[in-house]
Amino acid sequence: MILSDIEEAELRSSVHGIVAGFGNEYFTHCSETLQHPTELWDALAAGGFVGVNLPEEYGGGGMGLSAMNVVAEEAAAAGCPQIMLMISPGIVGSLLSRHASHEQKRQWLAPMAAGTMKIAFAITEPDAGSNSHRLATTAHRDGDKYFINGQKTYITAADQSDTLLVVTRTGTDAQGRAQLSLFLVDRDTPGIDMHRIPMTFEITDKSFTVFFDNVAVPADRLVGGEGNGLRVAFDGMNPERVIIAAICNGVSRYALDKAVAYARERTVWQVPIGAHQGIAHPLAEAKIALEAARLMTRQAATSYDAGADAGEHSNMAKFLSADAAIRCLDQAIEVHGGAGFTREVALANMYEFVRLFKTVPISREMILNHVAQHSLGLPRSY
Repeated sequence: MILSDIEEAELRSSVHGIVAGFGNEYFTHCSETLQHPTELWDALAAGGFVGVNLPEEYGGGGMGLSAMNVVAEEAAAAGCPQIMLMISPGIVGSLLSRHASHEQKRQWLAPMAAGTMKIAFAITEPDAGSNSHRLATTAHRDGDKYFINGQKTYITAADQSDTLLVVTRTGTDAQGRAQLSLFLVDRDTPGIDMHRIPMTFEITDKSFTVFFDNVAVPADRLVGGEGNGLRVAFDGMNPERVIIAAICNGVSRYALDKAVAYARERTVWQVPIGAHQGIAHPLAEAKIALEAARLMTRQAATSYDAGADAGEHSNMAKFLSADAAIRCLDQAIEVHGGAGFTREVALANMYEFVRLFKTVPISREMILNHVAQHSLGLPRSY
């Protein structure tokens, strides 16, 4: 479904209005107290916005990743970026929509679209990094069950999720690479042990190391067939990059709005500081970077919704948007001077938040590798 200009404007206005009612103070409070943003999530769910990308027949909005791009951006622009939009309906919802059986879609997508169920994505491992072929967490079948053993790390929002979508090794190919399979595993299944990873800064969605000790999973929890996991997972990873880009774009808007408003009103000599080119030109350059990132993000979402290979556009969108957000926030802080580091102005805490996305979930170096190989046709370096 392609959003018309009117539909998009209405969607933006509705989401922004809901989230602005909570404001950055709410985001900051939840982050500092390690609380889940439950009230905001419930408000967005009540409006039908957390499942806006999911199929209509399973309770979603049926408007695709393009609509989720709008929702994620507006929430961030209103000062409350929502990582769970990226994880549950974004990554997991997208790949389930394409690869799950009808019964799995009915069981998992309907409550996800309603906002009553959240599913975290568990792929990262300590020794695998960006090389998914080296995943060591295994799943072996015994009768009508699989048994999972291994370890995942940096699993975001595992504690507030009902279920984990776990990427496992179920075999090895002739080249020694892992043959991957995905399983929906209830978080309270015996044998799962989770430990929070302390960060130098905290956000509302905490990260965990998750251990699996002979965790029994019914065979009907296998998604997309045994050994097809890498192909299945990538239909969640491209939306992950798009929604991260959307969140970064929203934070960029949040920062620029603050900076421009201050530059218009703050007078040190005879005119507002925004009249000085030393202030105005860096803000203008930041605006250009933001709009370029937004265009690439829109293109990536459109490509994904059309069923095209969205890898190139999704990676470029994440790359551009993270850089633009860092630039916008850095300049917004600079415009405010020392006040830019205060809790009242609420910019510096957002800087740490977007800086994260320059590095994760895929590094800029791996994005450049992807573009060099797949876009430019250069020899593979890894």
